[in-house]
Amino acid sequence: MGKELDGLGYLPLHIILSKLSPSDIIKVSCANKRLRASASDESLWAQICYQELQLSTPQDDHGNPLPCFMLAYQLWREAFSMYPWPLVKRVKRCWDKLKKWFNNNFPEAEATLRRGASESDIEQLQTLLKVKLPLPTRLLYRFHDGQELPEKRNPKTASGSWLGIIGGYSFYNHSVNVYLLPLNQVIAKTRYVIRHLGFSSRSKCIVMASSFTFSRKVFFLNCTNGQLFVGTRKPLTDGEMIPCVPNALIRSVHDLYGEEQQDAMLLWLEEHGRRLENGIIKVRKEGDDRSINLFPEVPPLCVTTVTNGVQVRASAVFVPEFADLVDEAEKFTFAYSIRMSLLPEGCVINGMTFVSCQLNRRHWIIRADGEVVSSVDDEAVIGEVMKCLFLSV
Repeated sequence: MGKELDGLGYLPLHIILSKLSPSDIIKVSCANKRLRASASDESLWAQICYQELQLSTPQDDHGNPLPCFMLAYQLWREAFSMYPWPLVKRVKRCWDKLKKWFNNNFPEAEATLRRGASESDIEQLQTLLKVKLPLPTRLLYRFHDGQELPEKRNPKTASGSWLGIIGGYSFYNHSVNVYLLPLNQVIAKTRYVIRHLGFSSRSKCIVMASSFTFSRKVFFLNCTNGQLFVGTRKPLTDGEMIPCVPNALIRSVHDLYGEEQQDAMLLWLEEHGRRLENGIIKVRKEGDDRSINLFPEVPPLCVTTVTNGVQVRASAVFVPEFADLVDEAEKFTFAYSIRMSLLPEGCVINGMTFVSCQLNRRHWIIRADGEVVSSVDDEAVIGEVMKCLFLSV
């Protein structure tokens, strides 16, 4: 085989090598000096690094520049040698998609992402909390150790409270904005809920994400089965939390040799990235602060209509922290957002154009499963750009 390849010209040989896996290229390079030189070609390894890791410049897993792509690929494989390589590539794609969106739309939030955690950092968490992290979650933290957190919890005095990459919503005096916690805060907050909220350490659930406004919203990862839960009004047991991902999608969370390992953390962040990328949720500005707002922006999750030049948009979002799984009357709680704006062409009534208009009354009809569950018919809301209410069904 080596002699047959040795007789080929540069271009045919390059094409053949580009069809091989990196491990096979290394094997071919052992045949003779010419094949070794061809197998070390920079353009060949640049193609491999881009196909497998989406690297356009040679760099290590911390973003440090390297002299060549062949070395970059080698160091990446060494850095993650304890993990299944397909899972490494998948987790990197997940983070790349999120960071690309943040870079283009919300760079101040991207700046809060921390450098990846080390294996010793992960081992310390597992020892202190007596858990074993699912493989996908371990890898997610190897790329980024959560976010830098705001120093203050008051959203009126700390704009940093709105930079959570998970996002949130506001209505009345309830404001939520969720951050992905760094490992040191995962330890601290998990210990806190175990000590002060009666949470059982035997559940093997740890706090992974939390709101840093006055309103509490907390996400828990079950390290045994890989499910992610969001806390309800009383998140004291697994039965009073709501799973974020269908159990059927979670598999091989601790199996190094399983097929397509995926836990709820990875699936959840992948879906979050998809919603951001597709414009389902967007960054909104309220006052001086920008944040990811979880009220949907596109159909069918958001309904838009225009009457006489006035655009009205309506959407709803599930509010798990208000849910009470025991009380049937308030088992699931939703907030809705009604936003009105005057289109550039102005308000047109009876052929006359007006550059301003005023809302005098409002009538919202709220349906669930095709049935009217609530009706709001009252005077107009004054001085509110966006008004959010909630109902329980």
